[in-house]
Amino acid sequence: MADRKHSGLTRRDLMKTLGVGGLAAAGLGLPGVSRAAGEPEPAKPQTMPKRTLGKTGLEASILHLGGMFDTINNQLLLKQAQSWGLNFWDTAEAYGNGLSEEGYGRYFGRHPEARGQIVLTTKLVPKGGKFDERLDAALARLKTNYVDLFYVHGISGIGEMDGQMRDWAANMKKAGKIKFFGFSAHNNMEDCLLGASRLDWIDAVMVAYNFRLMREQKMKDALAACTKAGIGVVAMKTQGGGPVKSDSQAELDMAGRFLEKGFTDKQAKLKAVWENPDIAAVCSQMPNLTILAANVAAARDVTALAREDFEALTRFAAATTSDYCAGCSSICHTAMDGKVPVADVMRAMMYYRDYGEPGLARELYASLSPGLRDRLGSIDFSPAEAACPRGVAISAIIKDATTLLA
Repeated sequence: MADRKHSGLTRRDLMKTLGVGGLAAAGLGLPGVSRAAGEPEPAKPQTMPKRTLGKTGLEASILHLGGMFDTINNQLLLKQAQSWGLNFWDTAEAYGNGLSEEGYGRYFGRHPEARGQIVLTTKLVPKGGKFDERLDAALARLKTNYVDLFYVHGISGIGEMDGQMRDWAANMKKAGKIKFFGFSAHNNMEDCLLGASRLDWIDAVMVAYNFRLMREQKMKDALAACTKAGIGVVAMKTQGGGPVKSDSQAELDMAGRFLEKGFTDKQAKLKAVWENPDIAAVCSQMPNLTILAANVAAARDVTALAREDFEALTRFAAATTSDYCAGCSSICHTAMDGKVPVADVMRAMMYYRDYGEPGLARELYASLSPGLRDRLGSIDFSPAEAACPRGVAISAIIKDATTLLA
């Protein structure tokens, strides 16, 4: 690739180069992948880097195994993830209605020694109460007596972390069922982070964070506040994909640029997040060995991104601003008088278009109330569009959702 100018890279060239899942080994010493004849042997891969997860003191791999895939039928992948040094695993009751937890539990049942080597996380959506019973059911599926970290799943405002939740967390810690407590957030992440920094009983959080969001001053301030408070921060949705997949020339140019440097644009986006010491780990959904291996290679590689690399990501983010929903749901929610969870539909379309995961997209879409789904096609979303600071084409995207995800 060194003699090919990225301005001339075609989509066909790019897809052939990237291979399955768009994640080539590139030049990062991908473990378990043979090299072309005549190429020098790569240096022996380093162990998986770790960082301390805030005040928890947990030493966790900077690459965090996201469990939103068929873990039951991917036991080999779990074994390979552990052997490559991923000791930080995430799952949730909502992933496959408990099937993801069950897959992890099957692995721990077959490899009982592994449980003590893994920093295990699970999450519960705060619906209908009964957290005690649901946590017990999750532990049973996981075949363990405790989780190292428990999250309240998908909050949209720090007000959801009230005194009742604080007391429940304290009781579960006392009972030995959880060691540390926090929340995850896809929406209003900055406000949630700032709010968490003022609560001394929040140990760690998982939020959407990527090359797009890291440029925002409010996000920088929120992360700094959590770091000062000793709260461990895990980044998710780090590829910065959105409900629009344009396959633009800007994307191809950026991908070609990074390939010339020896790694993919997807690996570059991960490396950009790891450059921030306030981020303890990147949680990534890795449903096959190709993606797992490429992400492991990126985590192990010590090459830092140059200033011009960050500038390339910044230019791409600016060129595709309206393709990405930044999760500021309080704005569009207020514009729609609190009647339509616009951000949830945007996230479903992100899974459909950018992730290529129609099953996940339809599962999230189906979680909307039936009455709301029936009415979506007839609702006027112009107030939300007018309020959106990124100029996302909300009306058109939701119209597509009503036909693609129904």
